[in-house]
Order: sequence, then C-alpha cells, then structure tokens
Amino acid sequence: MDTIHQQYMKEAYKEALLALKIDEVPVGAVVVCQNRIIGRGHNLTERLNDVTAHAEMQAFTAAANFLGGKYLSECTLYVTLEPCVMCAGAGFWTQIGMIVYGASDPKRGFLKTSKEILHPKTKLIGGIMENECSELVKEFFRKKR
Repeated sequence: MDTIHQQYMKEAYKEALLALKIDEVPVGAVVVCQNRIIGRGHNLTERLNDVTAHAEMQAFTAAANFLGGKYLSECTLYVTLEPCVMCAGAGFWTQIGMIVYGASDPKRGFLKTSKEILHPKTKLIGGIMENECSELVKEFFRKKR
C-alpha cells in the first residue's frame, strides 16, 4: 500500500516525465494543500530560456495563484529531486510547511550548503521514491553525453 507521500510523489514524477518529453532535466513538483494538489510544475528552463523556471518555482507560483496569496505555510511541496539553493530559498519565502523530495542532489542540492536555507518551521523529508527519481535524472544525463 502506498503512503500519502508516495501517492503525491507519483504525481510529481508524472510532472518530471512531462519535462523529459520536452528535453528538459526531468524534475517535477506538486504543491498539496488539504489533500488537494493546488500547484504543478516541471522544469521549463530551456523552453522559457529562464534559469529560474525550475519545477518548484512553477509549482509555487501555481499554488500561490490558486490560494490568492504568497504564503504556503499549510502546504507541502513534493519534488522529485532535492531542491537547489534558489528553490529552497523560495520555499523559505513562501513559508512552505513541508518539503518532501525524492532523490538527493549531492552536487547542486541545497543541503550541500545548509539546511538553514529553509524556513525554521519547514519540515523536510527525503528519499520518497528515491530510486525511480534518481534513475530518471541519471538516464537523462547519460543520453546527453
């Protein structure tokens, strides 16, 4: 039986597959509030020619628009890859209640810098569907080389 975290990570993974289809780094994210997905996103940096168009940023914007406010303190971000420093910083500013990620990112993940980048009240859980999420990114870069 899937846990609630696995169910929502599967939705984030679907977003990652959408990124893969358009030759973007396959990272996907969803924002959940009161057991409802209120924001979705996947990497669009190449398509939009915008280095800030990460999956998390797309999902944060969609969720804030849905709620009509910039704070996401009652929400959870599910993302297939550990957020980078920029996305973790955006999570700080949204005051996201929880971040659940799939695969760690030892090269560019925010934990390499500091967990203090997150808002003090933000809970963090990693390793949900880690193998699937990690393999998707690794395979993408294998094919690029």
